[in-house]
Amino acid sequence: MTAVGSPFDGPAVGCTPVPHRYGADPLPAPWAGGALRLWVAGVSAHAERAAAEEHLLDEGERARAAAFVRPVDRDRYRVAHVALRRLLAAYLCLAPAAVEFVREPCPGCGGPHGRPALRGAPLHFSLSHSGDLVLLAFADTAVGIDVEKVPPARTATEVATTLHPAERAELTALPDAERPAAFARCWTRKEAYLKGTGTGLAEDPSITLVGAGPEPVQPPGWTLADVPLPTSRDLPVMPADRPEDLVDRHEYAAACAVRLSPTAAVAPADPLVRREQPPSP
Repeated sequence: MTAVGSPFDGPAVGCTPVPHRYGADPLPAPWAGGALRLWVAGVSAHAERAAAEEHLLDEGERARAAAFVRPVDRDRYRVAHVALRRLLAAYLCLAPAAVEFVREPCPGCGGPHGRPALRGAPLHFSLSHSGDLVLLAFADTAVGIDVEKVPPARTATEVATTLHPAERAELTALPDAERPAAFARCWTRKEAYLKGTGTGLAEDPSITLVGAGPEPVQPPGWTLADVPLPTSRDLPVMPADRPEDLVDRHEYAAACAVRLSPTAAVAPADPLVRREQPPSP
């Protein structure tokens, strides 16, 4: 049963939101609430500009960028955080450098290291990056997003042992060649949901069932969807002389989770997919 008032409204493939292209599509209008908004950026396409705009980051962000040993990791961080500040600035009618971040209380221990948030703004956000892609999500309620490169078969097999028993069974039933992509699909769903709740991987990955099949299992109180990814031709300013940076959508998996509003109607949880601990507040 689909929740009434699902945040996955607007331009979509099926019920899955299509990301706007940072650097190609216009910056957004001021935030007026409503549907989830997703954005995607290519790291190699924006690395040079993000380096030139590092002054938009705060002191802590600049220190974290400088701490990376590998230039590619520094580029990925800068592109993600400059894009985040530029998009939030457009939504909130602020200068990018004026966007102020705080940390929500941790759902597990109450410490000041929970989800990143905005001081005094009615807007939630999440970001993720992997390889040459950065994904960003914005919503009226708590949101989590994740993108991952599909891992080698050996890595997928090893990490799959940490998943929910039903997810392990789904992966075992697949042909060997299909397991890495299915594992990545499952893992991004799980990371997106756990980022949204603020618990992250402090929650054992075996607890909440999100599924490894074509359609995600919906955690109670949340809407979870796989995110369609672009190819290189969809991203702007991709250098033609760096073929190693070309994006193949089949090399990645991505998912987004959004907490349903208190007035949304939610289907009763199936006893087989019920969480084994109370939902995070």
